[in-house]
Amino acid sequence: MAEQHAFRTTIMAGTVLAGLATGASAQSADADAQAVTLDTVTIEAGTETRTGDFAGTATTTTTTREAIENRSIETIEDLGRREEAGITFNRANRSINVRGLDGARVLTTIDGIRVPYLADATRGASGGVDAFDFNSLSAVHLTRGADPTLGSGALGGVLSFRTLEPEDLLKGRRLGAFTRNGYDSADGSWFASGAAAMRHGDTSILLQGGYRQGSERDTGGDVGGIGATRTEPNPLDSEQFNVLGKIYRDLGEGHRFGLTAEAFRRREDIETLTTQTATGIYRAGNHGSGEDVDRRRLALTYDYEAPEPGAGFVDQAAASLYYQSLERSSTVEALRSSAPVGRFARDNSLAEDAVGFLGHAARDWQFGTLANRLTVGAELRAATQTQYSAGVDGCRTDRSAAARRACALLHTNQADSPEVDGRAVGLFAANETALLDGRFRVTPGLRYDWYEEAPQSTPEFTRNASFRGLPQPSTGDALSPKFLAEYDLLPGFTVFGQWTQGFRAPTAGELYARFGGPGTYLRLGNPELDAETSNGFDAGIRLDQEVFGAFITAFHTDYENFIDTVQVSPPGGEYPLGGISSLRNIPQARIAGVELGGHVRFAEHWTARGSLAYADGRNRTDGTWLNSVPPLTAIVGLGFERATWGGEVSAKLAAERDRVSGTGFRAPGYGVVDATAWIEPERLPGLKIAGGVFNLFDKTYYDAVAVPLARSQPDAFYSEPGRSVRLNVSYRF
Repeated sequence: MAEQHAFRTTIMAGTVLAGLATGASAQSADADAQAVTLDTVTIEAGTETRTGDFAGTATTTTTTREAIENRSIETIEDLGRREEAGITFNRANRSINVRGLDGARVLTTIDGIRVPYLADATRGASGGVDAFDFNSLSAVHLTRGADPTLGSGALGGVLSFRTLEPEDLLKGRRLGAFTRNGYDSADGSWFASGAAAMRHGDTSILLQGGYRQGSERDTGGDVGGIGATRTEPNPLDSEQFNVLGKIYRDLGEGHRFGLTAEAFRRREDIETLTTQTATGIYRAGNHGSGEDVDRRRLALTYDYEAPEPGAGFVDQAAASLYYQSLERSSTVEALRSSAPVGRFARDNSLAEDAVGFLGHAARDWQFGTLANRLTVGAELRAATQTQYSAGVDGCRTDRSAAARRACALLHTNQADSPEVDGRAVGLFAANETALLDGRFRVTPGLRYDWYEEAPQSTPEFTRNASFRGLPQPSTGDALSPKFLAEYDLLPGFTVFGQWTQGFRAPTAGELYARFGGPGTYLRLGNPELDAETSNGFDAGIRLDQEVFGAFITAFHTDYENFIDTVQVSPPGGEYPLGGISSLRNIPQARIAGVELGGHVRFAEHWTARGSLAYADGRNRTDGTWLNSVPPLTAIVGLGFERATWGGEVSAKLAAERDRVSGTGFRAPGYGVVDATAWIEPERLPGLKIAGGVFNLFDKTYYDAVAVPLARSQPDAFYSEPGRSVRLNVSYRF
């Protein structure tokens, strides 16, 4: 069908879809007599992909399972190191950074279900979006920039993970399985992972599980010991578990029901040598900490695919009814040598339990000779978020004057926020129309969002040292439009322009957190915060061909009501140690930049690839730089591949970052080289050995956005790992 023109779009709403790809064609001759025919939609809303490939929006790129294995991608940091320039993981606040935004401004989904970013600025239990195992994934889709049809909270973009499906292992067979095991010297970790799938009649089943054990992540520092001069990492022991199960029942006529269950847990025990001193509060061997994260989900899914176009009221549909629980804890176990003397323990937790519904339906329809695809959908969500600090200290037994002064800062066995019951509704509609025999496509879309965060009184919150009564609920709504236009200059060569508006509601912590007390300082949320909004433009070119492919996108996004921390009152009066700080809406901020990438197969078996991302971000209210924006980064690679083996040498390049504000880290530029290889021995079908050497020249360098704004150690403590090796062995049968 070479004479046909491609007709492709993806429309995603909320977390209704992890992906929706469509195709259509029209004969160039006799267009008035023939209608444009649309191909089957690919649906990934907690369901197995049935046909086609994920196409994404105009700014979406995909990392396949094959790339994950061949390039030894096991973390989000790896994804931004070897695959996707412009994405990184901020270890300081445990969040994903896309287009210079992180935290709750980047939407993360797993099988279409949003994974909340738990933000606890008062106790340090933030994070949760990395609560998954890369060995359970079949693909990663990165969409850069806001898009209302992707869901609320997607101001920076969306990182969408799709977990393994039975067909990923079966590939048309009745039984299928694989096991994958590996070692990484960068953190001394080893892992074991396995999955099995079976099909019996109209029923298919998948069971996957994994375990990882490791130690501290290496740095470029070489100074040991204790205290503020240490640059080597703190000793750490970690364990990670995950279990994933799926079962589908095909009812015929395009109808299918499914059940998904997943559990993930990661535990880290840290000997925090950096906080220990010879004569201070915590002596050598007397301070340890921990980071724990748990995520569980249960989902009932339904999907429908019409046996023939127009055979039913809709052509495609998907729905998911789910429960998800996410908890992150930060712990301390220590012995104090100064007042209050004795055992000191803390368990600071932040948790969210949510139930939700995702659903969409799509129908192809004709208006004269114009082919259309209408998609409508909804996201309904109810969640309860709780925060609590449990602790033990000597404040009740040590009644000295020094202890009383210290204990004024040591608030525990209290909630720093009320229990918050949140509700959210998202409704969307979008219609793609093909003109000029499908060469020109326009897609207007509109999303409506409504939210309410209602604080509830609890005994734990009334014990808060700064309790002043229950704050008021926060509610708001917004209409967010989108308009995308695409034109095929040639088959596979497309220019596009896109206008989108985005919306992000304040988190419960931003609204209601309270920490501190009279005689010290006060850190306050702000229940009067408005939702953040964005207004963005993207324009670019895409070339989709097997031998040569490329894209370039220029973007400019203005943000209103950007939420930021401000000093409300200076130290003095009732709060002499730090004054009062809170959150306010910044009237205007702006991020603009360019992204490009591509590949070329320039000779038999040889491929060169590269990607580049540049962003410039400012607080337009006071003219300061946004410290979350990374420097210019690029990834280049040269690979050789045959049927049974291959390899690649790649480099991550970054410019110096000197556009920072306040305590933002000024990172020097760098270039880091990695070498990876894989082999599948012909005499051992199903066996695959992959590995690599990373940071080949053992360079000391820094990921700018992963360095915290408040730094207690020398710079080298925050540097990235030196030279390391990985080895993975997998077997499919």
